[in-house]
Amino acid sequence: MAKVEIYTSPLCGYCHAAKRLLSKKGVEFEEFNLMTSPGKRSEMMERANGRTSVPQIFINGQHVGGSDELHELDFDGELDGLLAS
Repeated sequence: MAKVEIYTSPLCGYCHAAKRLLSKKGVEFEEFNLMTSPGKRSEMMERANGRTSVPQIFINGQHVGGSDELHELDFDGELDGLLAS
């Protein structure tokens, strides 16, 4: 199973949608809540090429983007392959 990391904020609907999709697929993920760990924001921005919005999602260290990109990967049939690697 792939290593999935997601940077989130508790008031973010897109974060909840991304986590819901991952949970529906039975994927365990490591969540970094930027409200409780503000120091993680700079780490996220560096890893996500300067992006500041949440969520930012990484699969096996590869940045896949936010919730929209995650759902697009699922719609295109590519997400399961990434998660299986």
